[in-house]
Amino acid sequence: MGAAPAASRGRPREWADNAVRLIEADARRSADTHLLRYPLPTAWCDRADVALYLKDETTHITGSLKHRLARSLFLYALCNGWIDENTTVIEASSGSTAVSEAYFAALLGLPFIAVMPSSTSASKIALIESQGGRCHFVAESSQVYAEAERLAAETGGHYLDQFTNAERATDWRGNNNIAESIFQQMRDETHPIPDWIVVGAGTGGTSATIGRFIRYRRYATRLCVVDPENSAFFPSYAQGRGDVVTGKSSRIEGIGRPRVEPSFLPDVVDRMVVVPDSASVAAAWHVSSVLGRRVGPSTGTNLWGAFGLLAEMVANGRSGSVVTLLADSGDRYADTYFCDEWLSSHGLDPSAWTEVLAEFERSGRWP
Repeated sequence: MGAAPAASRGRPREWADNAVRLIEADARRSADTHLLRYPLPTAWCDRADVALYLKDETTHITGSLKHRLARSLFLYALCNGWIDENTTVIEASSGSTAVSEAYFAALLGLPFIAVMPSSTSASKIALIESQGGRCHFVAESSQVYAEAERLAAETGGHYLDQFTNAERATDWRGNNNIAESIFQQMRDETHPIPDWIVVGAGTGGTSATIGRFIRYRRYATRLCVVDPENSAFFPSYAQGRGDVVTGKSSRIEGIGRPRVEPSFLPDVVDRMVVVPDSASVAAAWHVSSVLGRRVGPSTGTNLWGAFGLLAEMVANGRSGSVVTLLADSGDRYADTYFCDEWLSSHGLDPSAWTEVLAEFERSGRWP
């Protein structure tokens, strides 16, 4: 009687085990990001005891919120057996996600390719290359997904696919995700359970993580997602449709998509607000002046939404707190969102919105 047939398929685990160890060790070497209290004017805060906090994601080693996503995507791929020591790692990204993913690929000694439109600015390309990544260009932004898949097949590599896997890769129940960190850091504040948390959506992964965590812990906090012009997320949310396509790219880097990405989960979002692109830039400039350091344009979008919610609370005499994200540094955008010539060439005029911000500072009121 012969032996029963047997088969083995899994890759050798020694390298993957060490890769997970390296990523976990890197995380432990990094302190948690700071939670800053934003200095609201005292002139009108007596009408309602409100406070605004910024979760400062610029203190990650790669300088942005996307460091968390990149770490999660690599761990997800490793623990699913999709990456080994010979894998070329590929992503469709021209921004902060690619910068952070290039960092983790270099940590593991793996080649990394970021697929991006040929119109990508030289400064973005330089940031990715500074982390050891290679940039691969396509003519149109809509081509990045298919080209990333093609490259992965051609090289025998792995396409991380941030837009599909962002909500899957992060443990939304805890494990020091951004939501758990926010609530732990708020614990001793006057209003420890925020009335609102405000975030933008690029992949949708951050809003999915925070929205799920709020429900899992049964907090009364509500989640507001702010969306730039040309993005499919808001019309999809408002119309209850997942097939919305705008055909236009977002002008606010890091957030907004021309299609509804798989990681965007509208049912965990309590409110969505469209923020004019020029208003996002105006808010980034305003907050940069208040903090004494530049913040990126998506942070401006976040703050525009947060200011509106605070003004609503003040108008209703409601005390409480609002938390939003300082997603990345404005120093990355010195030649774009902080350059008058570049703004003009892209049809952006922040001056039209400065009076709204000035009135909010004076009175706590919002249009």
